Amino acid sequence: MIKEVLSERIFILCIAFLLDLLLGDPHFLWHPVRGMGSVISRTEKLLRKMLKLKDGKEEDKGKKLTAGGILVLVTLVLAVGVPAALLYLTQCIHAGVRICLECIMCYQMLAMKSLKAESMKVYDAFRREGLPAARKAVSMIVGRDTERLEEEGVIKAAVETVAENTSDGVIAPLFYMLVFGTLGGFFYKAVNTMDSMIGYKNDVYFYLGRAAAKLDDVMNFIPARIAALMMILASFLLGFDGKNAFKIYKRDRYCHASPNSAQTESVCAGALRVRLAGDAWYFGKLYQKPFIGDEKRKVEWEDIRRANRLLYGTSFLTLFWGIAVLLLIVYSL
Repeated sequence: MIKEVLSERIFILCIAFLLDLLLGDPHFLWHPVRGMGSVISRTEKLLRKMLKLKDGKEEDKGKKLTAGGILVLVTLVLAVGVPAALLYLTQCIHAGVRICLECIMCYQMLAMKSLKAESMKVYDAFRREGLPAARKAVSMIVGRDTERLEEEGVIKAAVETVAENTSDGVIAPLFYMLVFGTLGGFFYKAVNTMDSMIGYKNDVYFYLGRAAAKLDDVMNFIPARIAALMMILASFLLGFDGKNAFKIYKRDRYCHASPNSAQTESVCAGALRVRLAGDAWYFGKLYQKPFIGDEKRKVEWEDIRRANRLLYGTSFLTLFWGIAVLLLIVYSL
């Protein structure tokens, strides 16, 4: 039984990875993350109304912590329960139908091609229309204020997004699907979506989003470190500065408010021999953040392409080693 499950999982993940590589995230296809986002938004509004939550960081602290916990529970139950029900129903029809559905579900949990496509829109916008267009393009993929960014700031924002989301958007969901199957990917994606929507340390979400943010830190702890190690290996294989990638990783991997975000950012900065991060504006407020990496050269637009090469290299290596481990388990049974 276990052997059959793992064999199916290997097949499903290989097909899902190939689909993501070829198709990315077509806009005509409904995406589960949109459904998760709708659940999070609607549940938040309902809880605010029911508990009569007030704005302000220190207002209704206890109520907000409770509401945040309820929001996490509701979102996870629906995010896992709905696909579980669909898989059960399709299995009742035929195992082949269920496997086809799982391939599509797992494919939608990965964001390799879409991450490359969205970051390259920044690159292309600058080439075609200049800095204002690039600022607008990068504002679609980052949470920081982009209106005042100069050319260097726009490039760094795009590169940092690719580096960080190599873990969040590809390696972490792939890891959880390798270990726990399709529903593991949905569970992770729900947690990550909550963090991206309400996991802010501002007056509105400091307490309401705490449960989601902490759970996201826990869920990303192992995948972020796997992603960093795979990216170091990819740096060597792709001709980047692998030694410097490892050096900066050891030194700067905790230079971030999150225990996980700088894991891959530090590797990317070292591999490209540039300096990333630093102070940034969010919601009209300047946040002081440490630099990551050494400025051995200035960042340039081609660094967005280079970061995407690291993204692809890291993703392929993780899939390869993950499938290799599953195959070893299968043949040992």
